[in-house]
Amino acid sequence: MKPFTYERAKTPAEAAAAVARQPGAKFLAGGTNLLDLMKLEIETPRHLVDVQDLKLDRIEPTREGGLRIGALVTNTALAADTRVRRDYGVLTRAIVAGASGQLRNKATTAGNLLQRTRCPYFYDSNMPCNKRKPGSGCAAIGGYSRQLAVIGSSDQCIATYPGDMAVAMRVLDATVETVKADGTTRAIPIADFHRLPGDKPHLDNSLEAGELITAVTLPRPLGGTHHYEKVRDRASYAFALVSVAAVIQKDGSGRVAFGGVAHKPWRVEAADAVMTQGAAAVTARAFANARPTDDNAFKIPLATRALAATIAEGKSA
Repeated sequence: MKPFTYERAKTPAEAAAAVARQPGAKFLAGGTNLLDLMKLEIETPRHLVDVQDLKLDRIEPTREGGLRIGALVTNTALAADTRVRRDYGVLTRAIVAGASGQLRNKATTAGNLLQRTRCPYFYDSNMPCNKRKPGSGCAAIGGYSRQLAVIGSSDQCIATYPGDMAVAMRVLDATVETVKADGTTRAIPIADFHRLPGDKPHLDNSLEAGELITAVTLPRPLGGTHHYEKVRDRASYAFALVSVAAVIQKDGSGRVAFGGVAHKPWRVEAADAVMTQGAAAVTARAFANARPTDDNAFKIPLATRALAATIAEGKSA
């Protein structure tokens, strides 16, 4: 691990300013992803700004009837919250499907959104990776790509976003609240938060330098039945080959987002519109521009089967 300096911030604006003024600085909260990457020298921050004392660990109702989730709320606390379990069940199910209990006890809401890809070529510093070192090439293209993206990829990168929680937040239309280095704030729709790789795959999201996530806001509950189906190679502690987050209404309508298939949680609103026509109709629209490899072409029919199972479960609920 490379040497680094360290400080504890006292306010969100102070933390944002501290990271913005020092090139290569990073925020530190639970550290469940960042510290692993530092040990491998994939991430080499010169300075860490600890945000654990910022009191961003509350879940509070909003005036609009939703919930405001502080950036430092742990995955365990969020999944267990009575209001989340009752009104946003897809979120609880997605969180519990991810990682292990020990990691969920430390991982934070903001950190979960910011986790980096688990593409094996990104983790292997002996291999070229445009995400790890821009302009070096992408070893995954033409390499082993079973776990990687089937849609939204580019000629520069075919990595996937690995998380579960964000897929549920995408189907719920959450909003990410931030503070910038100058103290101004903004609200970013979750649909716009994660980026597709394009020609800048090293940029995972739309945050500016030093911009700190302070909360995630959920809108009013959607009703219906909530489901999260995660298909993976083993029963626990594995990332999704395909995941399906869905909210299904009594008439069969609903909305769906997919994980494990793209550089960001994948939702196509036009596909939601044909939910009553069945899973095949939904995935035909959602994956209309897919560019799978020979290794991962199975993900598209797998997504159809996973969604079909979810719809059947929703109708029987």
